[in-house]
Formats: sequence, C-alpha cells, structure tokens
Amino acid sequence: MCGIVGYTGNQKAAPFIIEGLKRLEYRGYDSAGIATIEGKEFKVVKKVGRVSNLEKEDLSQLNGTIGIGHTRWATHGGVTNVNAHPHIGYNNDIAIIHNGVIENYEAIKDMLTFDGYVFKSETDSEVLCNLIDYYYNFKSEPIEDSVRLALQKVQGTFGIVVMLSYDPNTLIAARRGSPLICGLGTNEAIVASDVSAIISRTKSVVYLKDDEIAVITPDTFKITTLENVHVNTKIDQVSWDIEESDMGEYSSFMEKEIFEQPKALENAMRGRFEEDESNAKFGGLNITPEELKEVKRIIFCGCGTALHACLVTEYLIEKFARVPVECEYASEFRYKNCPVDKDTLFIVMSQSGETIDTLSALREAKQKGFKVLAINNSVGSSIAREADGGIYQHVGPEVGVASTKAFTSQVLIGSMLALYLARQRGMSYIEGVEYVHALKSVPKIVKTFLDNKKQIENIKQISSKLKYFDSMYFLGRLSLHPIAMEGALKLKEISYIHAEAYPSAEMKHGPIALINERFGVVFVTSGGSMMLKNISSMQEIKARKGNVIAVVTEDVHLMDGLANDTIIIPACEECIVPIIATIPLQLLALYTAQVKGCDVDKPRNLAKSVTVE
Repeated sequence: MCGIVGYTGNQKAAPFIIEGLKRLEYRGYDSAGIATIEGKEFKVVKKVGRVSNLEKEDLSQLNGTIGIGHTRWATHGGVTNVNAHPHIGYNNDIAIIHNGVIENYEAIKDMLTFDGYVFKSETDSEVLCNLIDYYYNFKSEPIEDSVRLALQKVQGTFGIVVMLSYDPNTLIAARRGSPLICGLGTNEAIVASDVSAIISRTKSVVYLKDDEIAVITPDTFKITTLENVHVNTKIDQVSWDIEESDMGEYSSFMEKEIFEQPKALENAMRGRFEEDESNAKFGGLNITPEELKEVKRIIFCGCGTALHACLVTEYLIEKFARVPVECEYASEFRYKNCPVDKDTLFIVMSQSGETIDTLSALREAKQKGFKVLAINNSVGSSIAREADGGIYQHVGPEVGVASTKAFTSQVLIGSMLALYLARQRGMSYIEGVEYVHALKSVPKIVKTFLDNKKQIENIKQISSKLKYFDSMYFLGRLSLHPIAMEGALKLKEISYIHAEAYPSAEMKHGPIALINERFGVVFVTSGGSMMLKNISSMQEIKARKGNVIAVVTEDVHLMDGLANDTIIIPACEECIVPIIATIPLQLLALYTAQVKGCDVDKPRNLAKSVTVE
C-alpha cells in the first residue's frame, strides 16, 4: 500500500524520485522520505505528511545519481519521522524501502538484539533492513546473497528496494505479494510499485513475480529466484501515456475520473460484441464455450468496491442466465472451508490486480483445482498473471483512492458476462440484440447525465445539506442494493459521514430505530416490480421525520412531499440501471466531501491498492 520509487542512472536521482512519489502518493501519504548516495555515505531526508512536506525540507544535499524514495501507509509504528522510510541499517551501509508486512519481525528483532543490534524505529521494515545488514556485515555475505538469505527467513509480504552505500550504481529489488515494476531506460533504470511512476522515463517495463530478486544497474538487469535460479526476462510495453494520469482541468482526480466514465465505459466494451450484435465476446477467457456450458455454479470473490460489482453481477447472471452465483469476501474465503462442487467456476474482481486478499483467494481456489478467471484493470498485475484467463477493463489509470470508473466498468463487464452466459442457456437472438443495444447505449446516457448542468447543480445543492447529517442510510432492492452499498461506501470514504446500506425492506427490521430529523436516507429505485415497495419504505422514513433523498428513474412518480430532494436519472433497461444509478451517488459523495473541505483524492487512513492483510 506504500509508494516505492528507486532510480539509478547518469542523472540526479532526487528530482525524478520526488516526481515519482507524487504520482504514487495515492498509495500512502502518512509520511515520505528519500535517500541518495554521496561518496560512500547515505544522505536521507524524511518527513511526516505529504510529499509536499518533504519538498519543503533542504534537499540540496541529495545530489547522487542513485536513490530510493517512499510514501508510507503506516502498519507497524505510529506516523513519525523516525518510522518513515527509507531505513538505514545498524552499520550505516544498507538502506531499504519496504511495502508489506513482516509477520515474524518480533522473533527476528529479538535475535538481532541479542547480537547487539539497536533499533531506532517501531517498524518491521527496519527489522528486515538489519537482517540484511546481519548477513552482510556479521556473516560477510555479498549484498545480493544477504538480501536473498534475509528474505528466506521472513514470513509475510514484501516489496523492497535495497541500496548499498559502497555501490553507487546498483539497486536490488524483490517482491512477495506486493507489486514491483522495473523500467528500463537509456543509461538508467527505475523500480517502482506502480507503472505511473515510470512512464515519464520509459514504457519498457518488467513485472517482477513473487519471490523474484532483481539486480539493477543503469545498463544491466538480472532476475533470479530466492533459490538463486536464473529467470528469463520478459520486457512489456506500457499501453497508456503519462497524460492519462494527470489531473488536467479538474479539481481532483476523482472528479476527473467520474467525468471520464463515458469514454471509459466505451473502452471497456470496445471490440467485445459479435458482428450480429446479439452477444458479447471475450478474447482472454481461456475457457471453451463447451466448458463454460458445463459450469453449474459460479463463485465471485472481491473486496470493497469490487465486491459490490460482484453482487450486481450475481443478480444479473442469476436473472438472465439462471446460473447459481455466490459472492464471497475475498478476505474471508481462504480461511473458510467452503463446500465447492466440481463444476464450479471462480471469478475474482480487483481494479489493481494486486489486492492481497483477492490474490490469496485466487490462489486458494487454484490450489483446490478450480479454474479461476479475473476481471481487473491492470495488465501485467499479479492477479492477471496468475488467473487462468480473464477480462481486462481497459479504462486507463485510476488515481483517486475512491474508485469510480473502475467500478462502473466492472459492473458493465459483469452485465456483459451475464449476457454471454445467458445466450448459451436459452436467451433468444432478439433478446440478445436488445440487451446489446442497451449496453451500447450506456456511454451516451452517462454523458448526457454528466453534461446536464441543471442536474449537477441540483446534486451540489443536496450535498450542501448532507454535510449536516449525523448518519446516512442508503437503500435499494435487487440489483440496486449493491449500488446502495457502493453509494454508502463512497460517502464514508471521502466525506467521513457514517453511512450504511440495506435492502429497503430490511429497514423496518431494526435500523429504523435510528431515524430522526438529523438522519438522511438515500433511496435508489427504478420503475417496475419494486417501485411501490420502495415508495412504501420511503413513507415509513418520512413518518419518522427522516430526510429522504430519492434517486429515481424518470418513470417513477412520487407524491408531493414524499422526498425532501430528488435526483432523476433516465429510465433504461434493467441490465444497465445499476451503472446509471451509480453516477449520481458518486457525485453526491464528491460534492459532499468538497463542501466539508475534505481531501477527496487522499482520504484519511486509506490507500489505493491494499497489498497487506
């Protein structure tokens, strides 16, 4: 969850590392630090807070052409300058930056303390640094072997970059469960936890796999395993440009990414329909239609926003394809003894492709002999590489910590997958054509809504009231219940207003006890069989002086005074209503956070890619 940048080349390292840390700050922003080599000594600057705080420090001493930098999301130890990275080993000749958690750090620390090591910080990362130092100085091993031996002793996850003060050219990088990418330039090399820190210098990258160690100089590159077996290097090319990760004219990345959704949704569908427009098609599933037809049950795994997309997909697949579906918290799945039939297909969802809980669920399913597909947005990610097949979202980089375009594209792909399965199981050609036409209309509908200045102003006015509420409920039924869950999550993520979501009918089974005049309730509903049921639930809230905000399709007619505020979205086919209904909920969260003065892109305690358990 931390941001990692390392540079070795023929230019001054610090300016590039600072630039890279700014692009990675969404991965952690409790503190930031940088170290370079001057002569045979480390020069280190660390500061609590954002990278901008680090920039205010005296960086004139950082003149070396090799360096490492880090933005921290705190795990072990409080947010202090001492706990910030990089960490320097006890003998002052090894520096490290680390993402992940060393689970057995206490036992290692006790061993090192017995041998005379003294620790400055509370972090597990410094323990790892001193374990490497132990093998290098106490056991006289070469630095690469010292890293290898240390990593063989640790339990947990890591993405690390190591520097030796006596070598002004070489970086050593290694990973297990925490992403690292190496960029290969001209007379320079970069290593980072995300490709966005690399592409300003090069688009040629190598994605490290678990338990691999890379030894990097400006001109050479070598990868081995922890057991010192040589690995043949595959160089990939990044497909997007640096401009895609810039904010442009918008006030925040989240706002930019909300308004990018028409284009993002178009890209997610591009080239994925049959010529007769009666069905979806996917090129990377690596499962034959015959095998797919034999599937009797599907289990989806995801976390947070991705799990909400799984839940929408569950409803659509069961309704249109009549295949039983279950959704599991990825963080819980590997610890359960879930009975699984042999004709079960696993599908995981993760925007980053590096979510450790989801990756662990994938590995657990594969270990039990099941085929696993993945829906994710990151080419070359761990989940993409380890899945048997899958579907890329193709929506470009998402920088805002609170997911927007990645979520709606996952729901869109889930809807396409429901169509694909349904056409195998009885959906007619005509029904397929109607379904495809509905899907293809989504980008235009979303764009029309976002271009409606009157509606945007209406949402801003509602948001100015939301900031006064103590708590909020978000309510919906069937496929709109997960959308209510997503709306509640967005609001609490970035505005810090307590929010919960329920199926509308569950309100009267306990939660209604909290309703009063300071309580806001967002109803998400469309026309059809559930409309009157939702209206009855609204009346129950109004009878108890709750504030009703209705997000409704234009075919829903509410009696005067039933809703305090109303947001109208276009009436559309059932398979796309969840996507359209998501947009106003994203805007409600955005504008509420802004009116409260919150940092929309860097909400407290959160980071974009969750790579620790």
